[in-house]
Amino acid sequence: MTAKFPGTAIGGRPLVSSFGSRIPMASSMGRPMTGAVQEGAARPMTAVRAAGYSSSLMRGSTFDPLGQSKGPAPPLEAKNEDTAEEKIKILEKKVNDLIEESCMAQSIGAFQLALEKAKEAGRKERALIRQREASGNTEHINLDLTYSVLLNLANQYANNEMYPEALNSYHVIVKNKMFTNAGRLKVNMANIYFEQKNYPKAIKFYRMALDQISNTHKELRIKIMQNIGVVFVRLGQYSDAITSFEHIMTESPNIKTGFNLILCYYAVGDRERMKKAFQKLISVPLGIDDEDKYIPASDDPSSNMVIEAIKNDKLHQMERDLKVLAEKYIMTAAKLIAPAIETSFASGFDWCVDMVKCSQYVELANDLEINKAITYLRQKDFNQAVETLKTFEKKDSRVKSAAATNLSFLYFLEKDYDQADRYADLAMNADRYNPAALINKGNTVFVKKDYEKAAEFYKEALRNDSSCTEALFNLGLSYERLNRLEEGLDCFLKLHSILRSSAEVMYQLAHLYEQLGDPQQAIEWLMQVISATPTDPHVLAKLGKLHDDEGDKSQAFQYYSESFRYFPSNIDVIEWLGAYYIETQFCEKAIQYFERATLIQPHYVKWQLIVASCYRRSGNYQKALETYKEIHRRFPENVECLRFLVRLSTDMGLKEVQEYATKLKKVEKMKELREQRVKSGRENSARGRREGSTGSADSGRSSSSSSKGERLSAKMRSLPGSNEPYEASSPKELDASYVDPLGPQMDRPKTGAKKPADDDDFADEDLGDELLPE
Repeated sequence: MTAKFPGTAIGGRPLVSSFGSRIPMASSMGRPMTGAVQEGAARPMTAVRAAGYSSSLMRGSTFDPLGQSKGPAPPLEAKNEDTAEEKIKILEKKVNDLIEESCMAQSIGAFQLALEKAKEAGRKERALIRQREASGNTEHINLDLTYSVLLNLANQYANNEMYPEALNSYHVIVKNKMFTNAGRLKVNMANIYFEQKNYPKAIKFYRMALDQISNTHKELRIKIMQNIGVVFVRLGQYSDAITSFEHIMTESPNIKTGFNLILCYYAVGDRERMKKAFQKLISVPLGIDDEDKYIPASDDPSSNMVIEAIKNDKLHQMERDLKVLAEKYIMTAAKLIAPAIETSFASGFDWCVDMVKCSQYVELANDLEINKAITYLRQKDFNQAVETLKTFEKKDSRVKSAAATNLSFLYFLEKDYDQADRYADLAMNADRYNPAALINKGNTVFVKKDYEKAAEFYKEALRNDSSCTEALFNLGLSYERLNRLEEGLDCFLKLHSILRSSAEVMYQLAHLYEQLGDPQQAIEWLMQVISATPTDPHVLAKLGKLHDDEGDKSQAFQYYSESFRYFPSNIDVIEWLGAYYIETQFCEKAIQYFERATLIQPHYVKWQLIVASCYRRSGNYQKALETYKEIHRRFPENVECLRFLVRLSTDMGLKEVQEYATKLKKVEKMKELREQRVKSGRENSARGRREGSTGSADSGRSSSSSSKGERLSAKMRSLPGSNEPYEASSPKELDASYVDPLGPQMDRPKTGAKKPADDDDFADEDLGDELLPE
């Protein structure tokens, strides 16, 4: 083969064989020869024809770059699922799907279903390994899939509180050297030991996990050390816990660790370190943007749209939650250490307030001062509390409104309704949209029985805060007092949809249905009240009364008996039970109830007479006689007792019969004279009225005097006679209904957070928490 050099004159140079000597030739243009090689080197062969194209191929054919003239492509070859490899792939996919389903079930709280899916994934994964071993393809076993199955199964066992099984699954993973970074799972194992309250073993596994995690994972190491500190707190080893928390506050300070450090210093009673830890706590950077970032600063519509979009996104909500959490910890820490860091809690609060004013939490200073007033209240120092709250009258409107609301609450409790009304007005003027101030104002009007006006204030509070349950409750009470029962019923039904387990709301619904003449509905609601508060004696007595009105004596007896068991001093219940036994001819059992009534009202002769009557009806005449003699000794002018004594003495042939008969005649005569005097007084008063209607001014005055005499006589008549004790009038009915307003609203510092759940046992509750709109 000879080499051809395009672009050169073939006739002007000899054709050189590739095996012969080679002399470099210049091109006809004087350019060096392309591809020239040195003398003595073998020249490589070159292609004569261009790759992929030929002028002689398919001459005259049409242009068809897509090859459509060849017809449709042949069908895809069907996948053969009978092969071992395809079966393994299908099984692997099923295992992955089961793991995913288990995780999804866990995310919605269906822990039992998640565990079942995890177990099924484990079974299929073991079948997959056996299938690979049978096909001789063991080198392709998917270790990542095995790890995922075991880890998910351990997690689901832990979620279902099956801790021994979870620990076994974790041990299988940790002991397998083929799983890299499995040592981190010792943190999970330590968490399980912590839940089991096996604190020494929890610390051991936390430290083992810490040893296996490199320093590059700083955040994970900090979290493990924080867990170690918490375990030391549970063990009561506060010095070791302090060491862990101090290291964290030096390396990577955070709010929760700072708060825990303060708790440990408080536990050991170190005042100076408490102060230093509080200063560290308020200086921890939160790493969140300023709120001014979310305020539109220009008229640019595009930038304003961006600000509106990010104003309530999840990132901003997370920032707000973090700030609220920080404020909650700072407030709780200040309330905790204030009485401990100084000689008096007032000076301790002042120090905390000064520190907070110099920090990024300036707005918490006023809330701390309001908490100072609340602490005074807990110590029963009302004057200091009032003085502290009065210092806020000249501050900004929000703080002034909160302080005035608290003052209104205090004066309302002291029944100084004028001052309560004054400070309620002041709170409303400072902040008209403060629902607590409006409720306080409504309550001051409510006690003056101006229910229409009170209802208007409650409605305004609801317009400002539709979730204000106190306003809705009090509005329902106002409608009930105005006899607008249907509207009151609507209020309490709405409130029940919000407060599903509130016994007060359910009782009010039962009370309203009873007033509306629907006793069955009233009974149903009272049954719900009993399910919430099964030991309320007044509700049980109410149920007994309703069943008694319906004619169901057996059910009434059951509820009255339960009421008596929980509160054996209710006269109405005692009287009903005693009367029930007398009616059913079990006078011996009725005696114990009326004897208890005698102990409760010893000057009320009725109960002692009934006891004696029960003895007489049951045939125990000697005991009846002794009881009547005791009654006569205490109430010598009681006619009924003397009559029974005369009758019993006659029946039993006693010689005292004549003595009792003589006393009976004397007492009856005295009673007759008293009745004549009363009758004479009535006639004189009537005559005075007739004369006063036609007489002069003097007679008018006489008539007025006679009227006074008549009223006095009427009062005398309303009292029992000289032979009866003052308790002879019917005992006042005990009112078991929740008909008073909830009371004024105590506005506490608005930190936007609720009480910490499990972070510490030192958290302090605010006064009147149940009255506060959250």
